[in-house]
Amino acid sequence: MEPAAGKNPTGSFGVESGLELWLAYPDDLEEPAIEEACAALLDDGERARAARFRFDRHRREYLATHALARVALSHAHALPLQSWSFPVNKYGKPSPIPECGLRFNQTNSVELAVCLIARPDAHSGVAAGEVGVDVESFARAEGIVPLAPRVFSAGERAQLDALPVADRPDRALSLWTLKEAYIKARGMGLSLPLDGISFLFDGPQAIRFEVAPGVDDDPGRWRFCRFDHAGHRIALAVEAAAAADPEILEVRPPLGSPTRLSWGSPAWFPVSATIGSGGAV
Repeated sequence: MEPAAGKNPTGSFGVESGLELWLAYPDDLEEPAIEEACAALLDDGERARAARFRFDRHRREYLATHALARVALSHAHALPLQSWSFPVNKYGKPSPIPECGLRFNQTNSVELAVCLIARPDAHSGVAAGEVGVDVESFARAEGIVPLAPRVFSAGERAQLDALPVADRPDRALSLWTLKEAYIKARGMGLSLPLDGISFLFDGPQAIRFEVAPGVDDDPGRWRFCRFDHAGHRIALAVEAAAAADPEILEVRPPLGSPTRLSWGSPAWFPVSATIGSGGAV
């Protein structure tokens, strides 16, 4: 699903959503002044890492993504952009400091930076649930298909093989981004077995989420959605209580004023189930 082209100024939003999906474009950093402004927001360690990228496009991708996270968080919580820090757990998942009940996750490609924000409950003040997001270019879809034996479950591979050859790259792209969004939401990286996580398609939106016992999770805890934008597929994974229509906010350049993209109501799924030990997913 592509967001509609029409945009509305941020000031017309009204009631804010519990979820916000932020988009920025690394190519906007080709203007040196914009790149310098984004770099100025980062801490010394982040700037040092950015300086080590061999290619300009990868440096801009990194800077746009890390600047966007600060913009998104400061939009949700009144804190100067430079005041955020991002310690990571042992698997590399960052958390925003200071702790203010927000949850976030970020992802990027060379052409698109994405940040997903979950706000705490406005009435109870309870911290938001965990979230994960992944983005991949359509151009990568063909290259994902040969990886199926290593990263897809037996059930996913059976469904993939049953598709016409021309339809397999699109399915592989969906599976890849959904799995990435889930493992990022869990914050456990590749310690989770990718072939123990299944997204099984019974129809365009009738998608089941199943996990093998070794994944150690209740699949009913999660909801997912996906949509297409600017030649990319984006997948969201959120704890079930946080599943709500997100605001989609675009900033061009990354430090510019945000505008809202309209994309209607996303189709959240699934009907959940957990396989028995020894069963195939």
